[in-house]
Amino acid sequence: MSKFQQLTGEDDRLLTPGEVASIFRVDPKTVTRWAAAGRLDSIRTPGGHRRFRESQIVALFDFEAGI
Repeated sequence: MSKFQQLTGEDDRLLTPGEVASIFRVDPKTVTRWAAAGRLDSIRTPGGHRRFRESQIVALFDFEAGI
């Protein structure tokens, strides 16, 4: 469990733009653009990197796939 998860009590895994991109089969830059446009919620690390909650990504993927 990461320090962030310990502090916030969140048990959700945080994904990198590359991991999200592989789920949707797009370029990681596309994921970053989606986040900047508000299509995806993201969390910023102290270093300024984006991370995405796995549960939200899976829910969006299931919705997009019609599951």
